[in-house]
Amino acid sequence: MPRIEIYTKDWCSYCQAAKQLLQRLGYAYTEYDVTDDERLFQQMRERAPQSRTVPQIFIDERGIGGYTDLVALVRSGALPSAAPS
Repeated sequence: MPRIEIYTKDWCSYCQAAKQLLQRLGYAYTEYDVTDDERLFQQMRERAPQSRTVPQIFIDERGIGGYTDLVALVRSGALPSAAPS
């Protein structure tokens, strides 16, 4: 199972959608809520220097981008369902 990390803000609908998609596919993830945490937000920016928006998703330490990038991975089959068929 890949290690998935997601940086979020509590009011972000794309963050909610990304978490729901991961849950629906059966993936566990670690969430970092940067809503009121400048230190975590800076950590996110260091890991994804060109990004200023959330969600920012990392799979096995590699930044994949946000929600639409996650959806593209799923549609391409690069991130199949982890749930048993």
